[in-house]
Order: sequence, then C-alpha cells, then structure tokens
Amino acid sequence: MTVTVAHPALEPGRVGGLHTSNRLVVAPMTRVSAAPDGTPTPEMAEYYAEFARGGFGLAITEGIYTDTVYSQGYLNQPGLVSERHVAAWREATADVHEAGGSIVAQLMHAGALSQGNPYRDETAGPSAVVPQGVKMPEYGGHGPWAAPKEMSLDDIKQAVDGFVASAANAKRAGFDGVEVHAANGYLLDQFLTDYTNLREDSYGGPVASRVRLAAEVVAAIRAEVGPDWCVGVRVSQTKVNDFRYRWPGGAHDAEVIFTALAEAGASYLHVASEGRNWLDSAQLDRGLTVTGLARRVSGLPVIANGGMHHAELSAQVLADGHADLVSVARGALTNPDLPRRLAEGRALEPFDHAMLSPMVTLDNVRRWRLAAGADA
Repeated sequence: MTVTVAHPALEPGRVGGLHTSNRLVVAPMTRVSAAPDGTPTPEMAEYYAEFARGGFGLAITEGIYTDTVYSQGYLNQPGLVSERHVAAWREATADVHEAGGSIVAQLMHAGALSQGNPYRDETAGPSAVVPQGVKMPEYGGHGPWAAPKEMSLDDIKQAVDGFVASAANAKRAGFDGVEVHAANGYLLDQFLTDYTNLREDSYGGPVASRVRLAAEVVAAIRAEVGPDWCVGVRVSQTKVNDFRYRWPGGAHDAEVIFTALAEAGASYLHVASEGRNWLDSAQLDRGLTVTGLARRVSGLPVIANGGMHHAELSAQVLADGHADLVSVARGALTNPDLPRRLAEGRALEPFDHAMLSPMVTLDNVRRWRLAAGADA
C-alpha cells in the first residue's frame, strides 16, 4: 500500500503571535502599481486577495515607503504615511482576511538606492558612497546611481520615526504585522554593509555598531505597537545591486546580527536570497546555513527564501530544521494557487519573465495573462 505524506509546508505555521494556516508565505515583490501619491489601488487589493484565495497562509507586501523625506524608492510605490494610504490599505487587508489569509506590511526605506522620490531630489545613506551598478529599468530607473548625502543624526532619527509612524498606520489599516526591510541593499542594509557604511560614529565600524540602526528601528516599533503584535525583520547578504556580497565575518557576523534583532524585539527573521536559490546563498562557514543559524541563535521563527516553489527543496529546508516557513516569489506570481496545487499534487506553471517586462507592474501581469489565455 502506498502512503502519501503531506508536504511539511502545508502544516500550520506561526510567526510570533500570528498563526497561519500553513507555512507558505508570499514573498515581498515590488509592483510599482500604486497611484502617483502612493495610495494603493483596488487592483492591488485584488492582487493580494488572490494569494489568500489560492491558499497562502501569509502574504508579505511589497516594500512600502515610510516617510515623506528620503524613504521612497520608486515612482508609484505605495506608502503608509497618509490617511488616504491607511484607508486604501484597510480595504486590501479586509479582502485578504475575508479570503482566509493573513497579511504583513513590509516597511522600506530605500536610502541611497532611491530612483524615484517626488519628495526629494537627492538621496541619503549612511555615507556618501556611490552605490554599485546602475538603476533598475524594470522599476522605472536608468543610468548610474547618485552619491547620497551622509545622514546626520537628525536624519537618522527622522528615518526611525518614519518606520514607527508607518507601523502604527499599518496596525490601524488592519495588517496582521509589519516586516522591517533590512535587506537587499536598502537603507538599513546600507548601514549593515561595510563598504557602504564608512561612518566613524556609533553607527559605523564593527558589525555590532553597523546593525545598531536596524535594531533601533525594531525596538522603537515594538515600543509603539506593544508586545504581541507581529514585527518581523528581513535580512540578506546579497543585494539588488550586488549579488556577490557576503557578510565579511561569516557566521560570526550572522550571530551578531541575529542576536541584536532578536534582543530588539523581533517576532521572526526572514532571510532573503535576492532571486538566488537558497542552496547558493545560504551556506556559511563551518558547514552552517544562514537560516539554520538564525533559528539557533535567535530562538525566533525563520522564513527561508530562494527557490522555495520547488517542492523537494522546501520540504528539505523545513524537515531538516533550516527554517520554520518558506517564502515564494516568482513561483507565486505564476501560481497564486500554489498551496492548493501542492496539496493536490498538481504541477506548477513555469515562470515567464515576460510577466515583468518591460516593468514590474500589475498592468503587465494582466496583459501577460490575457496573452497566455489567447495562446492556450
């Protein structure tokens, strides 16, 4: 007799005090589809609700800007800084909850990697270091990055205050929690990265000082929203403009980072792979994986990312104790019903990069679906 073993990702999950119907998470993916003033659209609400209807236990939003100063990274990026933003997001969270899912708002400050901010002509970062690479055309940018202004202590406080105010707005908008974006080369990761943070004050130097700002943001949000509400953190070694970067101290740096964020009051850690397979990006020295080390050091639930739409890989990551949940990005775009397909043993539709071309907007996804339906 053949015994069918359920995939471990279909078991209930937990991130802090938030319980989810399974361990499958929609990873944050930039959509640049909000109104020009940052207000989410009804189409965006439908986009997130579709994942909930497809069986995902949790969706994490695209990066949401946190202030009207330096935080916005892209034109048509959604914000959480006005009453219009809160009201529109409230409709989106209600739709997700009605469909049986949970939703967390990712709070993002772009820092030096801002390529579309109507509030400021200049960018700001930990130090006046020109970012590597060039702006991303699929997000509306072109040409080289500008050198950011070095943030003063007042600028840093303003950024922290923006994160806190946006977290409070997220709670009012009906979100089940927030995720602090400290990954992928954006502001908090710029402070964490040795070659973009050349500061000589208490925010620069050794890794324990470079992680200080991310920890301060988490602690300040925790003080604002209370002890039980979900406050996650996303971290990564790689960046949107530097796929090769690894923490120079390896496992030592990872331990310092994870410990600081846990002590600051984080509910979970989400380790991103920046479009790379988990197997390629998770390896540390001494045979450790970055996600497994995060679990052991922090004692928090850990979300693994990178190729998790592959059933064998996600099963291995969960069963072998490398993570507690898995997040899916491009596989979820093509298969918003991925959890149902996994439960029923149905094959996934392959990802087609044309969904994101020429820009990563919901309009392009809609056109791609119409074309795919016409070709079927």
